[in-house]
Amino acid sequence: MKPLIGRETTLCMSLSGRPGHFGSRFHNRLYELMGLDYVYKAFTTTDLPAAIGGIRALGIRGCAVSMPFKETVIPLLDRLEASAAAIDSVNTVVNEAGCLTGYNTDYIAVRLLLEKHEVDPQTPFLLRGSGGMAKAVVAALRDAGFVDGTVVARNEPSGRALAESHGYGWRPEIGEAQAPLLVNVTPLGMEGPEAETLAFPPPQIAACIVAFDVVALPSATPFLRAAESMGKRVITGHDVVVLQALEQFVLYTGRTPDENQVKEAAAFART
Repeated sequence: MKPLIGRETTLCMSLSGRPGHFGSRFHNRLYELMGLDYVYKAFTTTDLPAAIGGIRALGIRGCAVSMPFKETVIPLLDRLEASAAAIDSVNTVVNEAGCLTGYNTDYIAVRLLLEKHEVDPQTPFLLRGSGGMAKAVVAALRDAGFVDGTVVARNEPSGRALAESHGYGWRPEIGEAQAPLLVNVTPLGMEGPEAETLAFPPPQIAACIVAFDVVALPSATPFLRAAESMGKRVITGHDVVVLQALEQFVLYTGRTPDENQVKEAAAFART
């Protein structure tokens, strides 16, 4: 049984431009199932330095970091673990006695999903996006052995730099380009003003074999719904968020839940 919240309770949190409830529900459900004296709360902020200072000063054990803070948080930390240092993007902060270390569990989740879905590294891909999450996904593709890829990003400095640093091509628009693997790493299709926007045009979706969308809310984005209707294989943002949240949970608590506990927490977080 989970202890009642008290003076010894360990606090974990998240920082996001658009706070959701998945992380809070996932982590808190696992705390309950495993009887851990932890609590998790989602936040947003307009003052990132003050928020990170609060984590350090108040002894908050861990913090998940989402858009738009994955890169701007880096100068505020004490050190970066290899997964974050390699791509200059942080999605997890762990506090060890006031020393803040940045990790990137998105990278780990994407690598695991590419393996689980047996996506052949010889598959050419088109990836749309060039932000912090895109860095994690592109690095995961490169390290999984994908050699033929193109980053599509209107922002030429960030898009070209991301592509060229990993040995891929860059283009500002999709145009007539097609690929067997399509990957969306933008907010297109996310709950909000772009909820009904397709991340890729219908002709590109029709020509692909695998559709991968990192948007977690909703997990059935317009892009993936279109892909499924055409009989394509899909990898969802929900898959990504569960695996990366599990990695965070282990970093924060030092405990690894069993498979059934993870499934129950993920199902609970979706409700």
